[in-house]
Amino acid sequence: MSLPPWPGNRIPRLATSWNGSALPSRSSWPMFTPKVGDVVNRQPVTLTKDSTAYEALESFHASGVRIMPVLDNQGKPSGSLSLLRLSETYLLPCAERQREIRTSLAALARTLSSGVPLSPADEGIETFNLFIGAMREESFSGRIAEYEPASLMIMTGNRRTIQQAAIERGVGLLVVTGGHAPDEDILAMAVANGVRVMLTPHDTATAAWLARLSTPVSQVADQSFTTIGIGEPLSHLRQKLLKSGEAALFVTEDDGTLAGVATKSSLLAAIPYGLILVDHNETGQAVPGAESVEIYEVIDHHKLGNNPSLTPIAFITAPVGSTCTLIAARYRESGIEPEQRIAALLLSGILSDTVILKSPTTTGTDRSTAEWLATISGMNAADFGREIFAACSSLKHYGTPQKVVAADFKHFTHSDKRIGVGQVEVVGFDEFAVMKEELLACLAAIKQRDNLFIAGLMVTDIVSETTLFLVEGHTRIAHEMRYPQLEPHLYELKGVMSRKKQMVPHLLKILERL
Repeated sequence: MSLPPWPGNRIPRLATSWNGSALPSRSSWPMFTPKVGDVVNRQPVTLTKDSTAYEALESFHASGVRIMPVLDNQGKPSGSLSLLRLSETYLLPCAERQREIRTSLAALARTLSSGVPLSPADEGIETFNLFIGAMREESFSGRIAEYEPASLMIMTGNRRTIQQAAIERGVGLLVVTGGHAPDEDILAMAVANGVRVMLTPHDTATAAWLARLSTPVSQVADQSFTTIGIGEPLSHLRQKLLKSGEAALFVTEDDGTLAGVATKSSLLAAIPYGLILVDHNETGQAVPGAESVEIYEVIDHHKLGNNPSLTPIAFITAPVGSTCTLIAARYRESGIEPEQRIAALLLSGILSDTVILKSPTTTGTDRSTAEWLATISGMNAADFGREIFAACSSLKHYGTPQKVVAADFKHFTHSDKRIGVGQVEVVGFDEFAVMKEELLACLAAIKQRDNLFIAGLMVTDIVSETTLFLVEGHTRIAHEMRYPQLEPHLYELKGVMSRKKQMVPHLLKILERL
């Protein structure tokens, strides 16, 4: 059974924790930094290297985009074609190439709607000089005399004399317009002279315009372009767009094939996910990258230290012993009874956070909620709590001293000083006595790495309700702790079980006195 819709439930959300003490250290959490793939259009408008300039113009007109990638046979970007570049190529005057057409017979036939049979050899790029046969044969022959015959593309209508003159000259290609097929003897003469003939239904003016646009885009596309991997952070896209000065970047999959096209407008696209902060309300305690995405909701029971949100959000907080109490309250408010396994999970969170309802943070709401959940789950809360702590109270369970310290280590700030305090629950202090020196060395390393004024570890015995506080910090701390010092760096705190309600407030007062 799922929870009812939450306020602002627009898109999928990711909870950053369930019960803080049960999660691995923050450094091992997955990154939720927005990626390029989160904002890119995965259905880009593309061209193949054999697409013609005419087909490119049609695509630009139909799609409204300004830049299109040119793909090779494997679907990988091989060039970039912009509407600006295409316009400059065909609209700006250029006397030295006003007759020149670079195309293949296959591309030309496709553009001119010619039905001539083609062979693979017709895919090759050729350079033609275009002449329109619209004058008397004598004048026409004089105009083309200075050109290499094989380079000539003669375009004419139903003009037998021009057709014959072009074939006798041995031109590279004769295009007959208007859908008028040449006479049989003219075609036979073309075959005998090795002159290729193409028939188009278009009139001569239209055919000449289309012929110029038959050039494959591989001949006009920009071979210089910038790519970015689909899994790269969104910040890299911003940097590359600014550095390259290009209007668009081509986003590629891991195998180099095109995934999409990213532009500056991509940076304004909404990230398709956000975060719910559960059991904390500071982005510094959230998953790495949390500051880059929108926070939709907060469900917490700690002190407030949250950053401002962009929009109003649901902020559910109360001074209870466990966030699981607040989540269970959402079920009850909605008139929904959680299924048995969910009730057991929520109950375990409450028992863990409140040390089987013994912690000073425990409230009447925690107790009544635990009773409600115990009834639904069929569990005895006291017995269940003892099983939980018996299963995880051994320090050997963590594997290494570093993991003991890092398992539930949190940072706190007072004025210009930062402190860090971790906590583990145990049954008896025997294992701690063996690992004490290694744990102290770990605290010293963390203190130096994070530039902390105090780095401490609470080792809390849930049976005796006593905490041994191992601390690496300023020597003046010993004069202000006001708890028995068993040995250097180690203090005994009877009755202290809560970091939030007892240990941290005490340490912050010490900082004030120092």
